[in-house]
Amino acid sequence: MIGVKVYIGGVVQGVGFRYFTRKLAREVGVKGFVKNLNDGRVFVVAEGQRDQVEKFLSGIKRGPASAIVKRVEVEEYTPSGSYKDFEIVF
Repeated sequence: MIGVKVYIGGVVQGVGFRYFTRKLAREVGVKGFVKNLNDGRVFVVAEGQRDQVEKFLSGIKRGPASAIVKRVEVEEYTPSGSYKDFEIVF
């Protein structure tokens, strides 16, 4: 199991990015959360098997059709295993 913290920049707020991310996470089976940051980026924490997380990252690097993803910063960390689902945090 691996964990990633991801910062996504570009036109990623107000375009359904968090809902897209939650749907994708649930489809591939990763757990964690997504939230908007005050600086205009989106922040994601995701945990799962390496292949699940890689598939998830591939999807969020594209984003929904209405988004323009310009930057994606990924940092791996030791997963806590404490997430039971993937949620949008407000």
